[in-house]
Amino acid sequence: MTTAQTPELDVQPTPLALLLLGREADPKSERGVECPGDLPSPSDPDLVARARAAKEKLGDKVFVLGHHYQRDEVIQFADVTGDSFKLARDAAARPEAEYIVFCGVHFMAESADILTSAEQKVVLPDLAAGCSMADMATAEQVAECWDVLTEAGVAEQVVPVSYMNSSADIKAFTGKHGGTICTSSNAQRALEWAFQQGEKVLFLPDQHLGRNTAVRDMGMSLEDCVVYNPHKPNGGLTAEQLRDAKMILWRGHCSVHGRFSLDSVNDVRERIPGVNVLVHPECRHEVVAAADYVGSTEYIIKALEAAPAGSKWAIGTELNLVRRLANRFAPEGKEIVFLDKTVCFCSTMNRIDLPHLVWALESLAEGNLVNRIEVDQETEAFAKLALERMLALP
Repeated sequence: MTTAQTPELDVQPTPLALLLLGREADPKSERGVECPGDLPSPSDPDLVARARAAKEKLGDKVFVLGHHYQRDEVIQFADVTGDSFKLARDAAARPEAEYIVFCGVHFMAESADILTSAEQKVVLPDLAAGCSMADMATAEQVAECWDVLTEAGVAEQVVPVSYMNSSADIKAFTGKHGGTICTSSNAQRALEWAFQQGEKVLFLPDQHLGRNTAVRDMGMSLEDCVVYNPHKPNGGLTAEQLRDAKMILWRGHCSVHGRFSLDSVNDVRERIPGVNVLVHPECRHEVVAAADYVGSTEYIIKALEAAPAGSKWAIGTELNLVRRLANRFAPEGKEIVFLDKTVCFCSTMNRIDLPHLVWALESLAEGNLVNRIEVDQETEAFAKLALERMLALP
């Protein structure tokens, strides 16, 4: 039997070919961000009535949580709205609710399961509602990073601080290694606590929040920060760089907030004289440095509530929230626009649509538990330890 030999061709694959093969990434077209213009309306006009009927049938047995970035069609059925940690705490404060339906993304539902009782069941209407940032740090990658820090002789000096926007596995790693969780509201307090425990911080998984907090809020320099890239040997860093650094930032970011650029800020200032630029600290450092105000989702809402009538605002955060705020404050004469010209939604957050919510509620009303999010006991114990350290922060 003979086989035909095909001569090797000296052909270099194009960036597009590599992208299609999954061997490269387009930073402006990541899973987690979508720029389609207007979202489609619900396909079934009866969905609203069906959602109301199912929720009414369940009564106090169900508690629906709605993250600020959810679609309006979903948020109307939320018993409470807020950011990820506020919602998880709200769920824990409702022990009589047998079912917690979390309209958000996977890591948020995990946090709710960690903080609620064993009798409560957390449901995510669409299991594909993940988070591109949280996915940028896996348990295996972080364990390998710790090995690199150990070999460099610095692990004993390092305290991990993980953003709330991380998986239960990463929260558990943080708890196991003496670290704490933070939100975008208390990141500075978390870092101050960490530097009282050790000389260096490993900040996971959002490099921008870590850098912005260290440099903008705590007076460190950019030279105090290095970026650990899990896709490069030793994170792309030398032992000397790790020894010299104060902040070891994981190479992760939010696919929505990472799209805002300095050009976005400059452009909106030209288009709208007197505009106030207000951005989330997950934005790039140069965007945060050029903004007038920087703060968490809750900070953004409160800032606009307190803003004077007739003021103009360009907001750098997810579009569903910006649109909702623009409509809410329009009667007060406040002009609120999206920071970037390109319309971008969080596509993974938007997977929780009305059809999925109706399916989840009707299934529960019929006695069928669907899409339960359940964290194993060992992971939960260490993750809860890290969360409790955050709750104990001064």
